[in-house]
Formats: sequence, C-alpha cells, structure tokens
Amino acid sequence: MLRVGDRVIQQVNDYDGEVFNGGLGTITAIDLEETEVTVQYQERMVTYDYADLNEITLAFATTIHKAQGSKYPVVVLPLYMQHYMMLSRNLLYTGLTRAKQLAILIGPSKAIGLAVKQVKDTQRYTLLQERLVKREHQGSNLSKTVPESISD
Repeated sequence: MLRVGDRVIQQVNDYDGEVFNGGLGTITAIDLEETEVTVQYQERMVTYDYADLNEITLAFATTIHKAQGSKYPVVVLPLYMQHYMMLSRNLLYTGLTRAKQLAILIGPSKAIGLAVKQVKDTQRYTLLQERLVKREHQGSNLSKTVPESISD
C-alpha cells in the first residue's frame, strides 16, 4: 500500500514523463477519485495513473543493479557467503561508489575478502570489431559500384 511521503524508485525509462530507471522520488499526493498518484522527482512532478503503478516500487532498499546511475547519502551494503556466486570486485565497487558520504559494509570478513579478490571481467561478445571490418569492406565496395560519370 502506497502512502503520501513514501519514497519510490522508477523501474523503467519513461521518456514522456522524463523519469528514468533508478530515479528516486517521493509520493506527494494520492487522488482516489482520479485514480492517480503524484510523485516528486527533484523539481519534477510526475503523475501516474493506477494502471501505471507497476513502473514504481517502494525504495526502502534497492539492489546495486537498480541503483546504477544514482547516488545516495548513505549506502548499506550487506555481503554474505550465502550468495558467494554474486560476490565480485566490480559489484562491490559499484555498490560502494553509490555512496555520497558514507558506505557501510555488513557481513563476515570472508565474504568481503572474496568480493575484493574475485575479478569477474566477463568478456562481452559484441562482434564490434568484425562488424566494423565488414562495414569498411562494404564501404570500399560501394565506391567501386558507382558509375565513373557520377564519381568524376
């Protein structure tokens, strides 16, 4: 149940409303007759129809993934061995760098140590280099197909 004063986080990009994934706001009004909820994001007010409320969720806590691109005065980062597969240096770095003033790590030193030691630089297979080479070859072929009378 949403209430006026609750903090919420935007979960999808809304280009029309100019509010984006990870944006934090505060509910300022709930209109039961119009079935609308108004959220203030910094200086911007965004009104949601009840049908669009799946775009926001309460923001008492959030994941590092959802927090990317945002900053918070204080970040509490729990690290436990139960989720050791997720522990990595880049995830720890991302979590810590969300904090503006204070970051608090909670958990056993073993979990924190594992996160620091675990470098998971997953290679991305975008085929960018191959695509650029192919594009370059296509470009050189295009110039060969242009009639000489046009290229002169």
